[in-house]
Amino acid sequence: MDLYFSPLACSMATRVALYEAGAEANYLEVDPPTKTVLSDGSDFRAVNPIGLVPTLRTDEGVVLTENAAILQYVADRFPQSGLGAAEGIERTRLHQWLCFIGTELHKGLFIPVLDRKAPQETKAYALEKNLSRLDYLDNYLKGRDFLLDHFSVADAYLVTVINWTMATPPIELAKWPNVKAYYERLRQRPSVAKAVAEEFELYKAELARKKAAA
Repeated sequence: MDLYFSPLACSMATRVALYEAGAEANYLEVDPPTKTVLSDGSDFRAVNPIGLVPTLRTDEGVVLTENAAILQYVADRFPQSGLGAAEGIERTRLHQWLCFIGTELHKGLFIPVLDRKAPQETKAYALEKNLSRLDYLDNYLKGRDFLLDHFSVADAYLVTVINWTMATPPIELAKWPNVKAYYERLRQRPSVAKAVAEEFELYKAELARKKAAA
């Protein structure tokens, strides 16, 4: 399968999940501004017209988009990994957390704050409105190692999003000690540590390319 990704973007969650599952995949880096696949110079929009990562092409040639859907596909494709959840309420809770991370944290909180073109008023409004989501998460994680009773694709997504606090100074993890402890604990997990280290190096290379082109 082929995973189209950009360094340290939300697509890193799928890399973590694939590493956790011990799955083989081709990792195809996409340059965000130009939507170019760096390995061959092709137009990524020919694969995903919206131009967003992650995008996954399965072994059967099916192209999947949307982070939550791709993560659930990986969990179902590799059930021995334990990344998913059993049918019933546990699976519904997995869906619940994927939706919460995607809407309340990823899109609701972090995207406005990370957007360099967003007005300061927009960033301030996003912080005022959505920091309460971290309060909720901090309370939930008290005494818990994971979002479910085991490491799941929801944790792969959450640790990816929390990792963005490195680039968002207004969101200081020390204010949410349970979230901070969760993040630091998961950063030590081999699949997460490997994904972060590799994508950080690719991110530095991306910055160097932009500097050279300026």
